[in-house]
Amino acid sequence: MKLLKGVLWLVFAVIVTGIIAVVVIVNPFGPSPLNKFTKDGNLGISGLTAPVTVHRDEKGMAYIYAQNMDDLSLAQGFVAAQDRLFQMELTKLFASGRITELVGEKATGLDTRMRTLGFHRNAEKHVELLSDETRNYLQKYVDGVNAFINTRPGNIHLEFKLAGLKPTLWTITDSLTILYYMGWNSAGNAGCEVITQMLIEKLGPARAAEIFPITINPDDPVREEVDTPDLSLQIARSNIALDKTMLSYFHDSSLKIGSNNWATGPELSAGKKPVVANDPHLDATILPGPWYPCGLITPTTRSVGVTIPGLGGMTIGRTSHFAIGVTNAYNDTQDLYIETVDPGNPDNYLEGDSSLPFEVIEETLKIKDKTASDGFRKEVIKIRCTKRGPVISSVMPGLKTDKVMTVRWSGFETMAPTIGFERLQEARTVTEIRRALRDVNQVPLNFVFADSEGNFGWQTTGRVPIRTKKEGLIPYVVHDGRDNWTGWIPWEDMPHAVNPTRGWVGTCNHMTVGRDYPYYYTSWASPSYRYRRLIELMDSPGEKSVDNHWKFQRDAVNLMAKKIAPVMSRALTGHDDTRALGQILSDWNYVDSPDSAAPTIFQSVYREFALLVYSDELGDELAQKMLDNWYFWEERLQKMVIEGDSSWFDNVNTGDRKEGRDDLFHQAALNALKKLQPTLGDNPAGWLWGKVHLHEFLSPIRRSGTGKEWLGGGSHPAMGSGETLCRGMYDFNKPFNVTVSASLRMVADLGDPDKVLAVLPGGIAGRQFDPHTTDQIKSFMNGEKVYWWFSDRAIKEHTKNTLMLNPVN
Repeated sequence: MKLLKGVLWLVFAVIVTGIIAVVVIVNPFGPSPLNKFTKDGNLGISGLTAPVTVHRDEKGMAYIYAQNMDDLSLAQGFVAAQDRLFQMELTKLFASGRITELVGEKATGLDTRMRTLGFHRNAEKHVELLSDETRNYLQKYVDGVNAFINTRPGNIHLEFKLAGLKPTLWTITDSLTILYYMGWNSAGNAGCEVITQMLIEKLGPARAAEIFPITINPDDPVREEVDTPDLSLQIARSNIALDKTMLSYFHDSSLKIGSNNWATGPELSAGKKPVVANDPHLDATILPGPWYPCGLITPTTRSVGVTIPGLGGMTIGRTSHFAIGVTNAYNDTQDLYIETVDPGNPDNYLEGDSSLPFEVIEETLKIKDKTASDGFRKEVIKIRCTKRGPVISSVMPGLKTDKVMTVRWSGFETMAPTIGFERLQEARTVTEIRRALRDVNQVPLNFVFADSEGNFGWQTTGRVPIRTKKEGLIPYVVHDGRDNWTGWIPWEDMPHAVNPTRGWVGTCNHMTVGRDYPYYYTSWASPSYRYRRLIELMDSPGEKSVDNHWKFQRDAVNLMAKKIAPVMSRALTGHDDTRALGQILSDWNYVDSPDSAAPTIFQSVYREFALLVYSDELGDELAQKMLDNWYFWEERLQKMVIEGDSSWFDNVNTGDRKEGRDDLFHQAALNALKKLQPTLGDNPAGWLWGKVHLHEFLSPIRRSGTGKEWLGGGSHPAMGSGETLCRGMYDFNKPFNVTVSASLRMVADLGDPDKVLAVLPGGIAGRQFDPHTTDQIKSFMNGEKVYWWFSDRAIKEHTKNTLMLNPVN
């Protein structure tokens, strides 16, 4: 996962604008001697107990052979730093709230938010609780990172020089900070609560509830649709829409997370061994991509897969005994609280009749400043907290008393001696995998897995609170000292399956529990389109080969369009000025192909339609905020379209006239024509999806302007959309370039002793001008096969470089 997009990359690009042209002149195309590192020969590394061999293949991917797990972890840290230290450093600075050290005053707001949420602060607390085993596991990895920093100054990434930045030594706290940041962004419900509160304050509870999310589990035998919450709950007016400070907390994340994963049992697999497929969906536009792959081999263990740079081990991949993949579970581990400031003492907050002091935490920002004597100035910020968590809003004037908003996350309340991930590498069976995952409290994920004995399954992680109100869609109004979290959903009751009779198991971020589930699980999940399509493919007759799974990951059939496009087409063909658009839609096979015009027409018209449905009552700003959260509205609006009649179709600003669904589709098409014709021409048959739906691969040091094309990986027509298994999501308010896509495609066949099918949207190296930064883009876009090598024989056959790491006393 690439954790640093948004503000970070934007402001960093400003820093290097003046000097990047020099770098391009030095060497605009090939590998630069300024950015190479040692891949062959011998190096001495302190901390090793025995020699370690690092083979690199034709992709630049490292396969590490060590004699024990400690040496393996240390070598993994060293090798990861060789390839990705600059990426790791920026991730660390971002998650810790230290970007002001890099770019100065302009990042003060961002760093203040990161410090307020407290990933680094809580990571420091967690370090003190770690078991010796977990502490050692994390320490060995950071020892390896630091060994590279300390011993290879000539190999440090060129990007550090361009940024005027020096790499800093790593600690266990830094790795845990990244883990917490990942976990926070995997639990995205708090942003949904912001939208629901804004809708309530704009429309009132009853009207707002009409457009609250619908969550659907297609496997639920009781009923697919999950009801919206009980709005007899007391609602507090907070004037939340006026608080830009608080809203920004939910726009900083670069972890726009989705994903597909599935596992087949031996009966459904052509090779009679289980297969695990996974394509985690993230922002993969910044090179070299979010994931770092390598092979990890000792005399007793063997694994090949990926992890997050800055964290050791393997998150996705295969071992000698099992294969594993992840998606975001979206179980609700966050709550917002509306709290009352004591009108008699603004340093206190109220819980009923009790006035309690805010806890005040002081943190110091180190801000880059040319006028300061040492190049930095310090600024102390004060963070206020209640018993539930930090205050993330300004004071919001209420009707009678001032309010503030606090946020609470289970990840900070469920620290344990282990983090769970460190136990995966030595697991052998599905049972042992589930036992290791039991301790993954900080990151809410759907793991699918299979073992070499033929067992397969699915398990969710993260600790989900049991709530007194049995819902979490709207902020909780604090009236007294009673806790609305009364415990945790027991591990045994967390959603899971082992060897289901259908022969496979899979998740697509959809609602995975049914209406008979005894606990509130979440109110925010992906629309069901991707999972419904996966059901169609997996339940089709016949065994499924590795090639089938590889093809499924690039399937671009849009089931939402299959429902809505016929309705849209009929509305448009009834008018001369939109008949051509309607005809193209009527001839469409519902595949979001880059060489088809229908996806462009469908996405453009439906986007304009959604704006027309909501903007008259919500206003443009709130409508756009809601619509930018795809999961919030897509199932609800489809339901309204299919039913055909809704009061939301009528424009409240047109007096006596009453608009219907088809009127809005017609007007939406006219709006789309007006926007698309100037750039795509008058003939809609030429509006190919691949002309507007582009996947651009960008260098972290040059995201725009002169040099972007030379330094990045180019702009490519992209298949799919937000609704297809082959994910190509775009920002609603900035159509149509891809912002979320597969960040890895992997198919692991436990019957194949030699290799794993896997491709990245970039490459292995995170070094400008290194060919292994971009050499997988073509294969990623075209569906060509790329492999991780697994057996000793395959690794040896594909070795291009060999480096020996030797102990130093």
